[in-house]
Amino acid sequence: MRNVSQKLIIEILKKSLLPFAAFILLFLIYLLYSLRLDVLLSQELNLFISKAFSTLFILLGAFWFHSVSHGIFAWYAQNIAAKTQTPLDEEFIPLFERLSKTAIWIIALIMVLSNFGININALIAALGVGSLAIALAAQDTIANIIAGFLIMVDRPFRMGDIIKLPSGEKVKVLSIGIRRSKFVLEEESAVVIVPNLELSKSKILNYSRHSI
Repeated sequence: MRNVSQKLIIEILKKSLLPFAAFILLFLIYLLYSLRLDVLLSQELNLFISKAFSTLFILLGAFWFHSVSHGIFAWYAQNIAAKTQTPLDEEFIPLFERLSKTAIWIIALIMVLSNFGININALIAALGVGSLAIALAAQDTIANIIAGFLIMVDRPFRMGDIIKLPSGEKVKVLSIGIRRSKFVLEEESAVVIVPNLELSKSKILNYSRHSI
């Protein structure tokens, strides 16, 4: 466990090297500007330059969070998820990584706009309405993802099990995906793909296990 923690710390430090070097360089440039150029420029220009530096620092912070989060997810995939028997980790790590990166850059964008005095209340409201519209349009997809998560947690069947689908076919479980699961129809040598929501709402007969 100690070695695993050390690997995580090393991964975070590796991902922090480039942002830290960029931060030092940017800070030195800002320090030079404050000591040498500040008094030579007009107040309006100094205000704009200060906001520009603040924007660069915000973007640099977002880049650091982006890099560190990528390192953490990569470390988890190699050291934790690879050693577990459930495919739950491998299925959801890419999704969580994309969501975290999207959230980081959205927060950075809001901070940058606020730094330049732009009213972000309308933007936040628009993002809320847009998110609601997307959620309504993709409600079937979201429902299938949630159902897939529940199937992976409850494990009514596992890969390799022989089960009977709600439609009546007797199949072998090939894979359990985030939105859909795949089964092999051995009699016809065909692959059957079923949405996870349909599986979670129906009765499944599992011939491979007497108790799960």
